[in-house]
Amino acid sequence: MADGTVLFALRESSLGQGAGGGQLRRIREAVEARGLEVRWAGSEADARAVLRTESGLAAAVVGWDLGGGENAPGGDAVLRQIGRRFKDLPVFLVMTDEGDEDLGRLPLWVSEVVVGYVWPLEDTPAFIAGRVAGAARAYREAVLPPFFRALRKFDDAHEYSWHTPAHSGGVAFLKSPVGRAFFDYYGERLFRSDLSISVEELGSLFEHTGPIGEAERNAARIFGADRTYFVLHGDSTADRMVGHFCVGRDEIALVDRNCHKSVLHGLVLSGARPVYLVPTRNGFGLAGPLPPDGIGAGTVADRIAGNPLTRRAVSPGAQYAVITNSTYDGLCYDAVWVARALAPSTPRVHFDEAWFAYARFHPLYAGRYGMSVGPETFAGPDRPTVFATQSTHKLLAALSQSAMVHVKAAPRAPVEHERFNEAFMMHGTTSPLYPAIASLDVAAGMMDGPQGHWLIDEAVTEAVRFRQAVVRTGARIEAAGDRPAWFFGAWQPEAVTDPATGERIAFADAPVELLRTEPACWRLEPGADWHGFAGLDDGYCLLDPVKVTLTCPGINALGETADWGIPARVLTAYLARRNIVVEKTDSYTALVLFSMGITKGKWGTLLDALMDFKALYDEGAPLDRVLPGLVGRFPRRYADMTLDGLCRSMHDHLRRAGLVTLLDTAFQELPEPVVPPQWCYGQLIRGGTERVRIADAAGRVAAAMVTVTPPGIPVLMPGESVGGADGPLLRYLGALESFDRAFPGFGSETHGVTVDPDTGDYSIACLLPGPAGE
Repeated sequence: MADGTVLFALRESSLGQGAGGGQLRRIREAVEARGLEVRWAGSEADARAVLRTESGLAAAVVGWDLGGGENAPGGDAVLRQIGRRFKDLPVFLVMTDEGDEDLGRLPLWVSEVVVGYVWPLEDTPAFIAGRVAGAARAYREAVLPPFFRALRKFDDAHEYSWHTPAHSGGVAFLKSPVGRAFFDYYGERLFRSDLSISVEELGSLFEHTGPIGEAERNAARIFGADRTYFVLHGDSTADRMVGHFCVGRDEIALVDRNCHKSVLHGLVLSGARPVYLVPTRNGFGLAGPLPPDGIGAGTVADRIAGNPLTRRAVSPGAQYAVITNSTYDGLCYDAVWVARALAPSTPRVHFDEAWFAYARFHPLYAGRYGMSVGPETFAGPDRPTVFATQSTHKLLAALSQSAMVHVKAAPRAPVEHERFNEAFMMHGTTSPLYPAIASLDVAAGMMDGPQGHWLIDEAVTEAVRFRQAVVRTGARIEAAGDRPAWFFGAWQPEAVTDPATGERIAFADAPVELLRTEPACWRLEPGADWHGFAGLDDGYCLLDPVKVTLTCPGINALGETADWGIPARVLTAYLARRNIVVEKTDSYTALVLFSMGITKGKWGTLLDALMDFKALYDEGAPLDRVLPGLVGRFPRRYADMTLDGLCRSMHDHLRRAGLVTLLDTAFQELPEPVVPPQWCYGQLIRGGTERVRIADAAGRVAAAMVTVTPPGIPVLMPGESVGGADGPLLRYLGALESFDRAFPGFGSETHGVTVDPDTGDYSIACLLPGPAGE
């Protein structure tokens, strides 16, 4: 394997038969002899293509006269792209003039980009190649972040392992047939790097010393935090850790109802008394942001005063607030605005950014992530301490379960490291997987400098192109007139405004450059029909372009239903058969994520599958051809059905049941709190609960959380009253139960609900009847 790749970007004519051309070829041979691979590019276009696709470059040799003309040499564009793509890549500029007067004509910025100049005929090929190879080796070493560099160095030492884990660098696996299969599948390097905390050279995750501590400090710099902690076991652990540290027993916590279940687990551990903040919702059934007037000091004070649980709180004010940012569907707040609004109500604000770790690295998201809240953006004594928890592996490049906690402390709520570290150690493992720690280190390193922006910008750009392709495809179908004029849509504005000209442009016709760089194109304008959320302020909320929600015919963002429709569950079942698995499915929407791993081929395949589904629907294809697995599992229900017949039947059922409306009501009219979550958990583990059919659950108190996917948000929290038989919660759960019976194979994923396999009845855990205590 080569020790690295060197780009030689030199115009074709410079490689002719003359002395200079021969010398350049000898330089190339000398570079290759030193163990480096050479990529030749004979034009500006070729060089730019290599820079887009080759991330393993260790150095570049660029001709200033590469294509272009005297006033616009190709070397200029190549050097600029290197600066945008790489951090500190060593670049040697090849000069062709014999004198040094050529240097005086170069733009001043060039000297800041290059590390040296090459006049091919003035030094020997071996000397020039040595300079290039030496710079390449130094770059490859410097580009490694702290912990990964130390781990590689330790691995290269080839020392015997006398500590845990017992597989001893994988040797134990080699002594068993099944172990050998496991070893061969993953390879020796994984097991050699799976080490014990006894390895002093690598530092301590609990003490935050050595290379691990250095890696955390490096990540804090990159992510804009005062302090960063590497967390294994995912953002769920990070959420529990922060919640457990920030709020104590019988203290008040302000909790976004659109929260992950791990936030509730933190409340159970801490014994806090939650006061829930209610997000907006739209006609698709999507959860929107918390309304601006819902987090102001007066509204929060009223919610606290009106909550029965706060009457026995140890203090009248909240100690902690947790907000989901961005939401699952890609809605992100003006974080500074939110922090200012919540500051009078709490000294600590926690942004759960599980799906938003990349926000700092693209200007579209400026000011919309937790670590943007600091003395520069929010001066004064009221600034709260801000925590951001990020599931690094979700949309950055890290191994599963890898997460980070970022802290930006304020004087009114200082975060002493020794105290926070107690919460960290309580929730962390004493047997961390070193490859996972290394992946966090590398994920941070990948975001450092211009390369971070380049990686995220590519994802944004491809998401924009896909969104436009969906709209354009729908328009072409309608214009052709040779088939039914329907197609899927993308949830986004129908038109955007170019701030430079004030011109209003249809989304499909807007320049990609405008959409990928201008945040105004993605802001949720107050009252706009396309998003359907009420009560928003201008600039308060932005739609993240990389989280693409596909919309199906049948309903719109205002909740207006059509006579016919295509429920998204049918679409995503077909996509799954095509090996396309979406992130989330609601009644008429499906979410797909454009991460750094996106390619045009990947999203082109999705677009092709959408077109194929349309063709199958329009022709009335038999269901056993479209979804043969479904028909095979439930032949009595789906035999002899067609795809369009199934969609029509399911759409009619959803309309009659009013499922989207029931969902909206259930999430807007919160159940009455009766007892705190921690008290319920004590009853749950000590036999103080029973499972109750929802048909018999009126008036009971829930003992465990109920979360329905879709939409993936808790609909019932422990300690809350289930309400009356005609109340919003039981009507909603009853409608889901009815849907599951009517359409087997398309049921909701409902955590906290047990489904009877014989009857299909839903049941939930409730406290035993009797007076509720605490």
